[in-house]
Amino acid sequence: MLSLLALALCIPTQADYTADVRVAIEQIEKQCGQLITAKKIDWRKVAEPLLADAAGVRNDGEHWVLLTRLIARLEDGHAQVQPGPKGEHVQWPEDPRGEKTGAGMFWCKSGGKFYVKNVWNNAERAGLQPGMEVVEVDGVPIERWFDARLKEVCDRNSFSTQQHAFFFTTHWGLEEYKGSTHKLSVKKGKGKASERSLTFEKASTAPWGPAFFPKELKPVRAGEDDLNFGFTQKGWGYIHLRRCPATLPEDLDLALAEVGSAKGLILDFRANGGGAFDHDAYMGRFVPKEQVYRPGPEIKSAGPNPYGGPIVAIIDGNTRSAGETAAGFFKDDGRGYVIGESATAGMSSQKTTIDLPSGLFRLYVSTHSNRARYNGGQGLEGIGVIPHEIVEYDPGDLDQKVDTLTERAEALLAKFPQKKVRYDPKDFGWKR
Repeated sequence: MLSLLALALCIPTQADYTADVRVAIEQIEKQCGQLITAKKIDWRKVAEPLLADAAGVRNDGEHWVLLTRLIARLEDGHAQVQPGPKGEHVQWPEDPRGEKTGAGMFWCKSGGKFYVKNVWNNAERAGLQPGMEVVEVDGVPIERWFDARLKEVCDRNSFSTQQHAFFFTTHWGLEEYKGSTHKLSVKKGKGKASERSLTFEKASTAPWGPAFFPKELKPVRAGEDDLNFGFTQKGWGYIHLRRCPATLPEDLDLALAEVGSAKGLILDFRANGGGAFDHDAYMGRFVPKEQVYRPGPEIKSAGPNPYGGPIVAIIDGNTRSAGETAAGFFKDDGRGYVIGESATAGMSSQKTTIDLPSGLFRLYVSTHSNRARYNGGQGLEGIGVIPHEIVEYDPGDLDQKVDTLTERAEALLAKFPQKKVRYDPKDFGWKR
């Protein structure tokens, strides 16, 4: 109820932030209970400390931050705090330290060690090179530094799986404030460690996929990177699916018109950020003309240039959402052989919206997993598409600007592991 003074002065009273957080905790537990149980989250234990923090929130912007931290504990990659009917005016609190930018490099982990995966801009000018082992950051051993960074990232970002959090941190999570500097201790091969000084100037933080692309790929549409295609050096067809737009089936038609002549095809889903598309139409592009594939559901051939040959799909922890359902067709529906550094992000779900009493914000959260038949009936949310084979980057390959996973895919196509893949091209009259 408004105070008499507030009514007289027409001054709105502050929202009850504690009530918002209390309702959020209760409604998340009620509506997301199935996934909370599946992910083995002790929801009250991780959430209630933030209820106590709500008493110290001073304004609507801080309330937004607190709610963001709350849903981070839900371990739901799709979870968001969205503006409510009274929250369109709210601004995220300005950081007095300024804005952040990328490191000009991404990392990977191989054999338990951290390596530079690729470099550009800031990192390249600092003398960092692909394949270098990262030993220390600012005098802190890399494992300890990375664990602290991972904890910081996970406090305000919601991730459905550990691999999702790891891949985010080795890409977006390397950002720092513009003008700041890191001292990195790195070494190449079996050589001695040396120091590089990295100043953060301007570099993208968004991953693009493989460490190195095959040469002379073509975009399906000029100026866009949703889908690029071509051939590897050894002549295998190659398609990189960066996103899954509504036009994905038709985009595949254009790509397959050129690379569909290959005896084997590599579908690279690394860094696929998802989207929305007709799943049956998409999957039908990988069933020969006038044929039907029945891995469970019935999948009819579709499109003018369907491809029926052997396929190796490549995934990583940055393969998210609709990218996972697209990649899952090859693993769980048996259409191809799947390799990757890890399982996909595991963020594929049905969602709902929870309104909060203040009207400032609403919470967009997952309630059930998509693709319930995958992973032995557990679905994709919180698990991801699990590759047939884990393949880590080889530091020596990175040093030579060779993409280890693409090279492994080529070797698999040359001697395809048919016994591990349900779909057999011969059963569908496919010849090349």
